[in-house]
Amino acid sequence: MSVELIFGLIALFGVAAIGVPVAYAIITGVVVYLGVSGQDLAIAGETMVQRLFDGFLLLAVPLFIVSANIMNVGSITDRLLQFCVALVGRFRGGLGHVNVVASLIFSGMSGSAVADAAGIGKIIIEMMVKSGHYTRGYAAAITAATATIGPIIPPSIPMVLYALVSNVSIGDLFLAGIFPGLLMGLVLMLANAWFSHRRDFGQDAVVPLNELPLLTVKATPALLMPVILLGCIYSGVTTPTEAAAIAALYALLISAGIYRAIKLKSLYHAFVDGARSAASVGLVIGASMILTYVVVRENIPQSISMFLNDANMHPLVFMILVNVFVLLLGCILDATVIILVIVPLFIPTCEALGIDLVHFGVVIVVNSMIGLITPPYGILLFVINAVTGIPLKEIIAEVWGFLGILLLALVIMLLVPDITLWLPRAFGYQG
Repeated sequence: MSVELIFGLIALFGVAAIGVPVAYAIITGVVVYLGVSGQDLAIAGETMVQRLFDGFLLLAVPLFIVSANIMNVGSITDRLLQFCVALVGRFRGGLGHVNVVASLIFSGMSGSAVADAAGIGKIIIEMMVKSGHYTRGYAAAITAATATIGPIIPPSIPMVLYALVSNVSIGDLFLAGIFPGLLMGLVLMLANAWFSHRRDFGQDAVVPLNELPLLTVKATPALLMPVILLGCIYSGVTTPTEAAAIAALYALLISAGIYRAIKLKSLYHAFVDGARSAASVGLVIGASMILTYVVVRENIPQSISMFLNDANMHPLVFMILVNVFVLLLGCILDATVIILVIVPLFIPTCEALGIDLVHFGVVIVVNSMIGLITPPYGILLFVINAVTGIPLKEIIAEVWGFLGILLLALVIMLLVPDITLWLPRAFGYQG
């Protein structure tokens, strides 16, 4: 490790330790590195701007964010919830099952865990608490857990970012995320059923089955969004970025044209919130890109790869160690930072060990999402606390069971790659 890198790391961690956002801390560390090494400080700005402009795939990120915001203000969320209540709300712990199924469906439209938790999550928590059958903490905890599915089933903003750093096909990643996302939904529903019987949760109001067809028809335009999205990508009609634009346009058309439930004021707020969210993500992306310049200059990925190759490590052992490391980082770092800054360090080793990068990427994204609900600093815990006012203490007390069942699903995905790779291979993936 060079002296310049040591100074840069001291600056990075020192600034982060006093509460400066991670993106600014990274930029500070890089600037210190460049200054100590005698390089032109303009390299930082030039690298950031150049790589952002070259990253056409990155345009998908703000488009997916805007799409999710439009759905939240355009009554799409309400119609999906009515459909889910009619479908699975009749069982014990029914609203918990509704929570999971709604997240599975909503994940096919938003690609964001935070959008899921803050949008549909807030509504379902109010429904669960109002029913009188669930504690506030339980309603918030299962909502946080189900929101982790959002970036697994396509579209997925974290997978777009992983595709950026790994050069893996975003289409293959999207397909690879479908079965893992369904697995997460299944284990969460099993956990909810077990908790519901053990704690004797009451029976929720049942929607008559004869109303299900009408509710299905009302929800169909929204349910078609993931089908249209994947159809555009795999038919070759559009690129993933263009498909993201179509998703945003489709959300606007069905909200304004079919459901007639969106106003200019709410649309304005959806765009403004989308721009703010995209800007914050873009800043992290830009910071990670100039950090990549330092990482490459210091030959860090090659050094890690050589060390692990010399250690003659088995691919499965490597995958387990990396996932434990990412899980620990997920307790304190945002998933975006992990995917953009940490994960690229391990990609050369994955290639050297023959680990499939699509499988690796999906497992890492799932791992990063689980980190969002890991106490004490899981971001989704704070998001739900902010939008509902439920104390963090109550949420954390209830989240451990769901955290454990999601970790079990992660282990299954890690040990059985076919869960991830079967669908991409069925569409021609050769990995």
